[in-house]
Amino acid sequence: MALPTPAFIIEEDLLRRNLEIISDVASAAGVEIILALKAFAFWPAFPLMSEYLSGATASSLNEAKLIKTQFGRRPHVYAPVYRPAEFKELAGMAEHLTFNTLTELERNRPHWEALGTNVGLRVNPQYSPVETDLYNPSNKFGRLGETLPNLPTKPPKGLKGLHIHTLCESDAAATATLIERTRAQFGHYLEQIEWLNLGGGHLMTREGYDLDLLITTLQNLRERYPNLQVILEPGSAHVWQTGYLSATVLDIVNNYGSATLMLDVSFTCHMPDTLEMPYRPVVRGASATEKTGFAYPYRLGGMSCLAGDYLDTYYFKQPARVGDTLIFEDMAHYTTVKSTMFNGVPHPDIVLVGEAGEIVYRRSFDFADYERRMG
Repeated sequence: MALPTPAFIIEEDLLRRNLEIISDVASAAGVEIILALKAFAFWPAFPLMSEYLSGATASSLNEAKLIKTQFGRRPHVYAPVYRPAEFKELAGMAEHLTFNTLTELERNRPHWEALGTNVGLRVNPQYSPVETDLYNPSNKFGRLGETLPNLPTKPPKGLKGLHIHTLCESDAAATATLIERTRAQFGHYLEQIEWLNLGGGHLMTREGYDLDLLITTLQNLRERYPNLQVILEPGSAHVWQTGYLSATVLDIVNNYGSATLMLDVSFTCHMPDTLEMPYRPVVRGASATEKTGFAYPYRLGGMSCLAGDYLDTYYFKQPARVGDTLIFEDMAHYTTVKSTMFNGVPHPDIVLVGEAGEIVYRRSFDFADYERRMG
């Protein structure tokens, strides 16, 4: 079956493969691993994901509602700050609700105590292997979570859990270090609370990831603190290498010997991490560096009018032509959730493809979507 372009294509068989790995880790380690919607919120895939996952986590009221209605579970919730008008609704539906600061926890105490909400506090252990500042939450002057000097000797009355998130596409050794740093700083809390959320960034479905080390590390944590329910909430790991973005070459621009392929997608609109992180996406059949057999260099241009909406040179095996299809690999995570309608650029379709190659679900976007978004 011919698949559309431009389109984000999510492949069910690859998604199921990842979910089986994650489910096996959760079972072996005796922990709970849930989906973070900030990385992947394509709800037509939730029925499949709910076969393997016990829940999902939200960072806003909209995400929480989507989990409740489409995932069929009570959401875990953490947000850097809560809007007062939304707080009661969030607190009433949350499985766990985490505050970013002690002041916000205390300010909302009358509401969450009356509702009987299971509440936690985000803390900052000041450790992260992430080198890109945009994605590193562990700065001691940062806004995400309380550092050790701010905490009272004993957990505040009613506090049930701690939440830590400092990883990003990290390995098992980073998880082990994170746990050690957490124990060193907050061990006196861990002995008195009921749950510990280790956040996301545990990229356990990446090839070469040391699953045995992760399982052993988590088992040791649970043996040391048998009172704790341990939760992980990766986003990328669930959909790593499960989808791609198809694009078509619409034109070729040549200036001073440099050729740019003009595509029917946009990097700033549809693949913002390629500019923000930045990282070099894999283009199927092309090389990001010069090497033998790849003799034709092209820059890749997006269709918005932002001057920087392009990627530097890729190398192809043969000359490109208008009408060619380009495939950007691994575009299921942090794409559709971060895409925009800047410039009114048409949004690619989002397509869920079944294990036999059939289209299970297809979402297309038109002028009405743009019009509703703008007014």
